Amino acid sequence: MKFNSSTDIPDLSRKVIFVTGGTAGIGKESVLAFAKHNPQCVYFSGRDSKRAAEVITEAKTAAPSANLVFLECDLTSLTSVENAARQLTSESDRLDILLCNAGVMNVPPALTKEGFEIHFGVNHLSHALFIKLLLPTLLRTADEPNSDVRIVSLTSQGFIGHPGGGIVFKDLRTTQGSGLMKAMRYGQSKLANILYAAELAKRYPQIKSVSIHPGVVQTNLVASQSGFMKALIHITNPFSIVTPADGARNQLWAATYDKHSVVNGAYYEPVGVPGRHARKSKDEKLAGELWEWTDKELEGFQI
Repeated sequence: MKFNSSTDIPDLSRKVIFVTGGTAGIGKESVLAFAKHNPQCVYFSGRDSKRAAEVITEAKTAAPSANLVFLECDLTSLTSVENAARQLTSESDRLDILLCNAGVMNVPPALTKEGFEIHFGVNHLSHALFIKLLLPTLLRTADEPNSDVRIVSLTSQGFIGHPGGGIVFKDLRTTQGSGLMKAMRYGQSKLANILYAAELAKRYPQIKSVSIHPGVVQTNLVASQSGFMKALIHITNPFSIVTPADGARNQLWAATYDKHSVVNGAYYEPVGVPGRHARKSKDEKLAGELWEWTDKELEGFQI
């Protein structure tokens, strides 16, 4: 599908948008694209306030009246997520688009501040906490006449590299950093993004919830890989590695395209193409188990 972020994003008047990981890569490109279409406010998170200031300056150069607010947030800390969500809800009584964009890929074995495997903690659990804490605001916005509320979760075709059972729940409080599981941690977290979006759509059908693969994008996620991994990425995708601006197109499409053309709970590949499911990515039982596990792990967080 052809989708030009300059001409095909509609007027976003009155819409409040939140992008996680908006200071670099496709998150930054999404913030800049949204800002050009007259939203009420674009919130975006990240860890680097200096880079955030540069994003705001760049956005205002193209759209002087744009209203952007930076939420400092470390996704390796659920407390930091809670604080960022509290700031957003204290400043805005509506939220129309939540773009769960931030993530890590193939980082060394580690745990988050609360003791979860780093990929699962950042890519799934921190975003699930944002969704939980912002859900009352999203639902309130969805109750308005002619509303169009969406949650877009960034996944990856790399989900296919998940473990045989899909998600190894019993080991999620370990680094899972040895043997074959070390190579499966990223795929496990990206599988969770697909399953959680589908389950969210089932439980809250008044909100359009989808997961998207952006393509293979030349960002810091790729640049930070080992020499072997970078070579493998380039060899296996010789003609399909795209710029961050092109990589943002699928999530911008999912966030703004005609709502009747976007299927709730679906997984999309670039741009707007129904994704190819494999292995556990359509396992409704596993999606339910993930929802219950996540809900239990996050029960102590609230605003």
